[in-house]
Amino acid sequence: MSIAQQSLLSFGYQLISSPDTAQVVFDLYIMAFLAMVWMYDDCKNLGKSNMYFLPFMLLTLVFVSIGPLLYLVLKPSAELSKI
Repeated sequence: MSIAQQSLLSFGYQLISSPDTAQVVFDLYIMAFLAMVWMYDDCKNLGKSNMYFLPFMLLTLVFVSIGPLLYLVLKPSAELSKI
């Protein structure tokens, strides 16, 4: 098993230290915020609880695209046809 030579925080700091990569990170988190707003609204429209939304929100905050993708995969197919 390999061990990382730097922490996740130092890796994140390296990413935002350059203007080019900082813009990409900033754009990704804008997308993540918009996806979380959409997922929250969709959960409320489907009558789901906040506890259903919470794992997707946490995955989105940490991994950005995994939360919304998993939300779409687990969404009932009858609801997907309405999108």
